[in-house]
Amino acid sequence: MDTNNKGAIKMNTNNMTTEMEDIKVSLKLKLAALWTSFMFLYIYVDHFHLYMPGKIEDILAGKVFTFDISYVFLMVAMFFVAIPVLMIFLSIALPAKVNRWTNIIVAAVYIPYMLFNLAGEAWVHMYFAAAVEVVLLLLIIRYAWKWPKQER
Repeated sequence: MDTNNKGAIKMNTNNMTTEMEDIKVSLKLKLAALWTSFMFLYIYVDHFHLYMPGKIEDILAGKVFTFDISYVFLMVAMFFVAIPVLMIFLSIALPAKVNRWTNIIVAAVYIPYMLFNLAGEAWVHMYFAAAVEVVLLLLIIRYAWKWPKQER
């Protein structure tokens, strides 16, 4: 087994050579995949929150953390979920210059928001998820910040 300068691995089995191709993935797809990963964590943390003792009773009593459940609360919650959902599509659809700054700004805004979600009673799974979410958001910022310049 040896490697060539492209990072592919050549395997020789009974005089048969196969090569693993290292497919180049576009930056836009990487950003969309990071936003998708972020969204899975975001949704599952809320879902697992329902398994914490007393949370269903709080919801039935009309409370989430210290907030009353109302149409305003639910609209604000939906707004904060819709933005990263849209970022999956926008990371692919927006032109490079707008895409770069949109990803940087939205990811930077979501870092403190994700950490705010740890206010109140937080269990270990929530700290773990918040750490992974922040890493994903930092990767989004890093990839977008280092967006390759196109020569004219």
